Amino acid sequence: MITGKNYIGNLLSSLGKVTFKTFNPETNTENEYIFTEASEIEINKAVELATEAFKEYSKISGLKKSEFLNQIATEIEVLGDELLKVYCEESGLTKQRAESERGRTVFQLRSFAQLVKEGSWVEATIETAIPNRKPTPKPDLRKMLIPLGPVVVFGASNFPFAYSTAGGDTASALAAGCPVIVKSHPMHAGTGEMVASAIIKAAEKTAVPNGVFSNLNSSGIDVGVNLVKHPQVKAVGFTGSMQGGRALFDLAAKRKEPIPVFAEMGSVNPVVLLPNAVKNNFKKWAKAYAKSITLGSGQFCTNPGLLFGIKGVDLTNFIQKLASEIVKIQPTCMLHPTIIGAYEKNKSTMQNQQGLQTVVDLKNETPTNYGRQIITTVEGETFLKNSTLHQEVFGPFSMVVQCEDKEQLEQIITNLEGQLTGTLISDGDEIKAYETIVNALQNRVGRLIFNGVSTGVEVCGAMVHGGPYPASTDSRFTAVGVHSIKRWVRPISFQNWPDNQLPDELKNENPLKINRNINGEQTIKPI
Repeated sequence: MITGKNYIGNLLSSLGKVTFKTFNPETNTENEYIFTEASEIEINKAVELATEAFKEYSKISGLKKSEFLNQIATEIEVLGDELLKVYCEESGLTKQRAESERGRTVFQLRSFAQLVKEGSWVEATIETAIPNRKPTPKPDLRKMLIPLGPVVVFGASNFPFAYSTAGGDTASALAAGCPVIVKSHPMHAGTGEMVASAIIKAAEKTAVPNGVFSNLNSSGIDVGVNLVKHPQVKAVGFTGSMQGGRALFDLAAKRKEPIPVFAEMGSVNPVVLLPNAVKNNFKKWAKAYAKSITLGSGQFCTNPGLLFGIKGVDLTNFIQKLASEIVKIQPTCMLHPTIIGAYEKNKSTMQNQQGLQTVVDLKNETPTNYGRQIITTVEGETFLKNSTLHQEVFGPFSMVVQCEDKEQLEQIITNLEGQLTGTLISDGDEIKAYETIVNALQNRVGRLIFNGVSTGVEVCGAMVHGGPYPASTDSRFTAVGVHSIKRWVRPISFQNWPDNQLPDELKNENPLKINRNINGEQTIKPI
């Protein structure tokens, strides 16, 4: 049941005066539930509970955290079709998409559960003492990763499950030992409350401390701003726009105690089409990219917004085929009237740029809030001179940049802003002649793709979902996969510490049987 209230730990609360409703973009009507925005009192209480919970939760065993995370996954599954129904009503996305995203969310939770149950992720490193070393004795030093403290997670508009209430940021922070306060996204507040109820039930069933999770409603920016500014909050996770992520990053940096903001802020995901691939396989790649550009109405942060090739007949053939393929695809519903409004505005801004040509702009009659796909093209020299053309258009939009030659292509890629992904389309061994292009692309992205499409992010240990700024605020970390846990921890070193007072991960006998680095050797052996 949806109450419209905030979860302050395990208590439902609605002390605020501001209310709002979510919106069904498919029917173009408001949904029935009324949500109450969190008050300052509720914000402070949620942070205080999280701070108190951290004292215990940061010390509980990996096995206990594993039980908690697995139980969250189970409780989400128990919500069944009712959760999927609300998801669809608040996003305009299909039931099939809802099922797929729920499956991914559950998989993420269970992956982190397995990680912390095994335990080696803490990177225990031990250098034993050498008291007789000359000229100075060597102390006993033992290092491991420990959690930062309460984390604020901002729900994302485009992934109501996987990047929101119990998404990757929340799962990884809880796995690290950090309590989480979610600033629920106003576009899917009902979905958020239902998922929050699953987390609260899981916390109660596994007896983790109250306050390890809270869920706060908000229709504006005030709740998020107050959370980031709160002195007891120690880190922030955000998936969304460049404007929103940068604002949070700046706010956190201005605090008396600055804290890290791990923001994933979108990308245009450049695709480089090498000449032979275009000449020999343009039909194949045009069809593949027509599907990729329109997938989910282009509302993925990995949507291929820029395609680069060498100017000529072959590239022209590719552009024409891409245009003919993309008009065959039926437009789909976008997430919210404000999302499609921004899409139409940004699309128009692009079309008004000097030198940009519209190849195809679908004009068919579509239902309200459906995004019409568009393909544009521009000369490489024009693209280099106009930074507006480099910006993301969130929706089914893509631009083909026609470069004069290999040297101009390299120059353009070198001058791109940081991206989540970069793709290279090659025919056979053609890639060998473009090493400088590959190197330039590697320096601008977090993930390099060969002969594929960027849409689709596999949840696994080898995935990097991040990249140089502004794709993310810290390119050293990923927001997807088990290694995303490293955002919420810091290293600590114990020097000459009594063995019986050390964390279990660092004790001589290795009671957890985890893999450790002892004097340069990876082993599970005791000391």
